[in-house]
Amino acid sequence: MIPMTQKTRNELWWLIISVDYNYSRISIADHELNGQTLTLWLEDKQDFKNTLDECLQLHIPVKHFTRLIKAENMNSYEGQRTHAKKKYVYSTRIAISEPMHWYNYDATPAEQQHARETLLKTILTQLVENEIFAYNYEFQ
Repeated sequence: MIPMTQKTRNELWWLIISVDYNYSRISIADHELNGQTLTLWLEDKQDFKNTLDECLQLHIPVKHFTRLIKAENMNSYEGQRTHAKKKYVYSTRIAISEPMHWYNYDATPAEQQHARETLLKTILTQLVENEIFAYNYEFQ
């Protein structure tokens, strides 16, 4: 679960409402990755902004982005290995590299974009599911 402040949750809800709950209209206008934070600038695809200042900024700790890459198996592939002593072949997940090393150096631009979009989708899903759960819990 990716922690968010109440202010960020409210801003995301306004963005969701402004796109009429059509999440495919929410796009990542730009991104920036520094040592500890991934920043995403979000906007409505049907209402492009002139500057990034007009977009919604999301600051996500890199450790949460790393967990997502690992959980979604983005930095690994399904392969076969031979057991060292018993010499039988078995299927396993083979890691390409550590999640952030994979993202920065091994992933193609399309894979990097897919990772960022998966993160956004995860955040939106988490927001909606948590709010609906809280709403249902209040009225039971």
